[in-house]
Amino acid sequence: MTPPPARRYRKGGVPSPRNRPLGAVRRSQLVTTYGVGAMIAVDNESFIVSGLDSWDISEAPEVFEHRLARILKVRSFRLPPAPDPDRGTDGVRARRFPEMYSCPGCNALKRFRSFNSPPKKAECGECSEDLVPSRFVLACPHGHIEDFPYWKWVHRGNDDVSGRCGGELQLRATGGTASLRSVVVSCSCGVPEVSMEGAFRRSALLKLGIRCSGKRPWLGDIPAEQCAQQPRAMQRGSSSVWHPVVRSALSIPPWGEGLHAIVERHKLFSATPETIRWFLDEHPAILRNTGHKVEDVIRIVEAIKQQDAQRTDEDVPAPQAHGALRQEEYERLVNGNPERYSAEWQDFVCEAPRADQSAVRTLGMGTTMLVKRLREVRALESFSRDDPPSEADVEQRRASLSRERTNWLPAMEVSGEGVFLRLDESRLRAWEKEPVVTDRGEQIRRSHLEVLRARAGKSKTKLPDSPVTPRFLLLHTLAHAMINEWSLDGGYPASALRERLYAGNDMAGVLIYTATSDSAGSLGGIVAQGEPDRLELTLRSALRRAGWCSNDPLCIESKAGGVDNLNRAACHACALLPETSCENHNSFLDRALLVGTPSGDVPGYFSVD
Repeated sequence: MTPPPARRYRKGGVPSPRNRPLGAVRRSQLVTTYGVGAMIAVDNESFIVSGLDSWDISEAPEVFEHRLARILKVRSFRLPPAPDPDRGTDGVRARRFPEMYSCPGCNALKRFRSFNSPPKKAECGECSEDLVPSRFVLACPHGHIEDFPYWKWVHRGNDDVSGRCGGELQLRATGGTASLRSVVVSCSCGVPEVSMEGAFRRSALLKLGIRCSGKRPWLGDIPAEQCAQQPRAMQRGSSSVWHPVVRSALSIPPWGEGLHAIVERHKLFSATPETIRWFLDEHPAILRNTGHKVEDVIRIVEAIKQQDAQRTDEDVPAPQAHGALRQEEYERLVNGNPERYSAEWQDFVCEAPRADQSAVRTLGMGTTMLVKRLREVRALESFSRDDPPSEADVEQRRASLSRERTNWLPAMEVSGEGVFLRLDESRLRAWEKEPVVTDRGEQIRRSHLEVLRARAGKSKTKLPDSPVTPRFLLLHTLAHAMINEWSLDGGYPASALRERLYAGNDMAGVLIYTATSDSAGSLGGIVAQGEPDRLELTLRSALRRAGWCSNDPLCIESKAGGVDNLNRAACHACALLPETSCENHNSFLDRALLVGTPSGDVPGYFSVD
């Protein structure tokens, strides 16, 4: 199959005389919702976002985050480009997908180009009805995607499977039920019509000999890959069709601050001393009122070069590299970073509250920090289909964003504020030693390891260790409880807040921060919620609320729950959050570890004397 010529996917503005405008989305959505390989419906048409090779980034602003770029092995990041007709930039492009369309008037089912639609319209050339994109597609876990094989489906059980019967396909809805049984496909060659019932069963496709074709329509006219995966039929609008693999990092000192901010924003990483002197002489305003000299900038650049030359993390596994990144952030959050520069030259400000925190500490908390200013960079590394991405995924499950590897990735940056909550380390260690607590955490850990093994399949790649421990489960459930509470009392919708967990042998904290750049991040100030007097009231209220669920006693007594049995006492009525707020797909939750069980068999951390 050869895809049709790429069409430009526009973010609005004046229509280009050369290209057809297809709709408008925010730049951030091109990282999190409609990134490369994702499908988007525009009116009565459907398109797939093209690869990075086709993006016009000549005017796209660069986003710098040195720590994250080093881990992802790219030079920098770019905001998804916006079209600018005055400068002749196209922005992000998209291709038509799926190619199969149906007409609700004459019931014809065929490729879009066979309908002879009028220019810039999706209409049937025979009856002038608006066409409907195919509801069904085939996708495999390695990211490949293609049209549903309607011809093979309707001709199943027939000897002639060559596709040369000469008939024309039709698709109609009988309206008898709301199930797939009422969606009927037929062929004019005379074979009996069949419904779409059973098309979503893998065994049905396997019996027909349907295997993955290895097609990557988002990359355009490119040869198909060899793929041994069994594809799965999906609804075109299903959330399983596209899962972004997004990596993020906080900008913490020294990056994003003072001289390091100057080096980042003006791309001086690899500049020679002579180039730096010339550049700063040409732009004297950069160092004006900073108290620094040109030689200071040169020393910073030379130090960065030396650090990069001594790097030994090229072959470090991704989980370990991202764990080291979290460790750096945790240490900075614990130690704090007072305000020394203006907001333009300092992305991270973290200070302890001035008020007494003893009341909060009696509940089991350590020192709370108010993050008055933060910047987070989120980059789209790749994407997957079918199951959500996991650290155990083999390389083949991470679909390529471009034909050839690029030295940049699409990214977005969020500036906001937050509250860093830290648990009392001595009290936490004593609680973790309780046998019933250890056993409860081990059960979820075993379930997770089974999932990791199943996802890896026959791959010989060493499986990453599961991060699940009682500490991890406790911190994650606490974050959900606090976000739910602040969504009720703090003036924030839950989707406007986000968690960032720090759980390890020497880490026990969670950062709750604004995760949106719109007005929802400034409805009252999340930092104010971290003041000790308010935090005590919020924490007590959250714990009381977590102690009872409308689904109890079924919820609190649950032995396994959630996707792949990765939860225990957690459900939509008590602990789950919007998926934009949780970094673990609403898995690894157990409020019994937070507040204990009514019977007292499980001691919750916050119920320990």
